Amino acid sequence: MFPNSILGRPPFTPNHQQHNNFFALSPTLYSHQQLIDAQYNFQNVDLSRAVALQPLAYGTVSPIQTSTSPLFRGRKRISDEKNFPLDGKRQRFHSPHQEPTIINQIVPLSGDRRYSMPPLFHTHYVPDIVRCVPPLREIPLLEPREITLPEAKDKLSQQILELFETCQQQMSDLKKKELCRAQLQREIQLLFPQSRLFLVGSSLNGFGARSSDGDLCLVVKEEPVNQKTEARHILTLVYKHFCTRLSGYIERPQLIRAKVPIVKFRDKVSCVEFDLNVNNTVGIRNTFLLRTYAYLENRVRPLVLVIKKWASHHEINDASRGTLSSYSLVLMVLHYLQTLPEPILPSLQKIYPESFSTSVQLHLVHHAPCNVPPYLSKNESSLGDLLLGFLKYYATEFDWNTQMISVREAKAIPRPDDIEWRNKYICVEEPFDGTNTARAVHEKQKFDMIKDQFLKSWHRLKSKRDLNSVLPLRAATLKR
Repeated sequence: MFPNSILGRPPFTPNHQQHNNFFALSPTLYSHQQLIDAQYNFQNVDLSRAVALQPLAYGTVSPIQTSTSPLFRGRKRISDEKNFPLDGKRQRFHSPHQEPTIINQIVPLSGDRRYSMPPLFHTHYVPDIVRCVPPLREIPLLEPREITLPEAKDKLSQQILELFETCQQQMSDLKKKELCRAQLQREIQLLFPQSRLFLVGSSLNGFGARSSDGDLCLVVKEEPVNQKTEARHILTLVYKHFCTRLSGYIERPQLIRAKVPIVKFRDKVSCVEFDLNVNNTVGIRNTFLLRTYAYLENRVRPLVLVIKKWASHHEINDASRGTLSSYSLVLMVLHYLQTLPEPILPSLQKIYPESFSTSVQLHLVHHAPCNVPPYLSKNESSLGDLLLGFLKYYATEFDWNTQMISVREAKAIPRPDDIEWRNKYICVEEPFDGTNTARAVHEKQKFDMIKDQFLKSWHRLKSKRDLNSVLPLRAATLKR
């Protein structure tokens, strides 16, 4: 029913929807004062003025019990000043001695109420008026087309298929993540009523494993958000909301001030680790682009999963440690399949520009996977041969010094001569915004380790034709 929902039901209960029918809203405007309201909403979520609405029900967890904020203890503030970079004096949370046991509904305040809270954003970078997210319509998201897995005629291909069938994300795994997303959206809309929470990344793009973390994108407005300023302020409010009202079923929340800041947390019910960002909307677009590639040809998903497992085993699949992100690895696999003498994949952005354009509104991007028919390739290579070819391509054929990997163009193209690409060890073009997804590889030692692993694994696998020679299947299966 929703762009990133596979459950076919709204994230709110019917009674709640009557009061906050997000899907029937007409486009409105966020003013500077409304952004201040979000700050005020956060401070009032746990006030004793709250009266009864339906209690939260999430999995088997009982209604949320309020507790004293971990950031405050007695009269001494123990939080780091950097965690709350707002101008002016900050007000304390309401005294825990006066809080009710169960928090339910917030009483709406009159429109002329004056706020004593400081502004959410510094005035020198907040626009006077920003447009909110367009209304989402109840358009059903079709299930991925049923595709038969390729036939395995040799041992190596059979090993790849068995590993894929054991470790691929199950529908039950996806439902757990979707349930958490729906509940969190309901909670975050107490702070930002017009916001929308999207499930993105490997959980939805078809390349997830059972152990894959969940990635969430909180969209608060159409325009780009300044990640160093606005996004950090918004995530500060979300983080504090998690620490107080949602402490019953969220644990270990962390605010990470990276180039794209995120809140990391663990859902106690599903035991899934999540990363939540603000307005990184390119992640929504590339999720559905990759989802289309995943179900375009039946050899793509098994090949991607085994390569991700291989890279993880050899410790070259961790952007936080200066190696390749999973997203970069997926783009590298797709690029390889596009550049074969008889390609297995085309460039979807060239064939269907109207479906994969940045001009397509966010609430329509989920249509793309449904509108693209399967791709019929004349290439009949087995999964084993394709894995060997992938390792050989990046070990001996691809020119790392002068070329850039481009799925958008379906070929290797010369590096642009600008700072984004100059003197970079690995260049992988993001298909929508044109940035380098492999910029985390900034040390020559790590780059050499990645190249060395491609070369060693290619030689080993070529001589033994046994997946265990480059990826111990028992260990990979246990990790799922």
